[in-house]
Amino acid sequence: QVQLVESGGGLVQAGGSLRLSCAASGRTFSSYTMGWFRQAPGREREFVAAISWTSGRTYYADSVKGRFTISRDNAKNTVYLQMNSLKPEDTAVYYCAAALRGPPAIATMYNYWGHGTQVTVSS
Repeated sequence: QVQLVESGGGLVQAGGSLRLSCAASGRTFSSYTMGWFRQAPGREREFVAAISWTSGRTYYADSVKGRFTISRDNAKNTVYLQMNSLKPEDTAVYYCAAALRGPPAIATMYNYWGHGTQVTVSS
């Protein structure tokens, strides 16, 4: 059974940092692209960042470029999202997802999803 379990969310002041983790299990993800998406109340789910598990190539939304960093630990089967210089507009539920193929920024290309972790940034 495939599982993606996010952790690391919480409440932080603007300008602060958080690191999200996504622990993957249930299959081999070496051929997958791992992505982070977020969804704020009343808004559509949006792409944040992605990383190719094989090559390590990374992709970022313009809104987080230079502030967020996605990385992976192959030995732990875990993907991370380091979020620095957080802004109130970063407040959302953050989801981890895995895609076997397709453009990394397209949510419908992802095959597996976690349940999400809440990130709240206060001003």
